[in-house]
Amino acid sequence: MHFPLPWQLILILLVILVLFGASKLPEVGRGLGEGIRNFKKALSGEQEEKKDIKKEEG
Repeated sequence: MHFPLPWQLILILLVILVLFGASKLPEVGRGLGEGIRNFKKALSGEQEEKKDIKKEEG
């Protein structure tokens, strides 16, 4: 997988700025962060459930 070049990153950031506006960027970042945290919690909860099931069987 190839990482975007610096000029491509700048272009992406400009498009995001135009779409959402400067005042909405903190809200978008906050929402994205919460989504990532919830996703990680769900993954770790699923792994814990599998461990509990194995302990009950063994």
